[in-house]
Amino acid sequence: MTDASPFNQLLPVGSKGKLSGGWWGILALIVTEGSLFGYLLFAYFYLAAQTEQQWPPEGLPVLLMPAVNTAILLASSACVWISEHCIRRRQIYWSIAAMILAIALGICFVMIQLTEWDRKTYDMTSSLYGSLYFTITGFHLCHVIIGLVVLLLLLIWMALGYFDDRRYAAVTIGGVYWHFVDVVWLFVFTTLYIFPYL
Repeated sequence: MTDASPFNQLLPVGSKGKLSGGWWGILALIVTEGSLFGYLLFAYFYLAAQTEQQWPPEGLPVLLMPAVNTAILLASSACVWISEHCIRRRQIYWSIAAMILAIALGICFVMIQLTEWDRKTYDMTSSLYGSLYFTITGFHLCHVIIGLVVLLLLLIWMALGYFDDRRYAAVTIGGVYWHFVDVVWLFVFTTLYIFPYL
């Protein structure tokens, strides 16, 4: 890809050594959304400690589907990292392939999460635990879907030649959001699926 590409002429390079507005935006988003999940998980632990009923009321959670989903989401995160790495090495086709795989894995995560919801014997109104479970996993699922939209836009821009080895900040910033979603899932998985066994 050469500098003569019409797409490259439209992209701002920015001041050398300066962080773009996107970096500050993603940092603010991570702090805000991280706080939201922190409050939700705090509420879960607080209410679990206060209740005199069995927690969770329906018995210990089954770990197979959530564990598979965790592996899928981590693999997707690795693919996003590989995609950015390939752009920096001027391997745009490998970058596109890695991003396609990341999106496909993210869609698999969503489908498995919806399947798990469908198999639950309780819903949001059944109990305090059910309300917390569906609120926490629902908020996370919304973040995954937003992340998939971001990755899809990045994929389209990659295919159109918007990025090269010097201009890929949007891919990095989008990747940071996706990695954040994955890290949040590790806390959610530990809280909802591992904690009841302790």
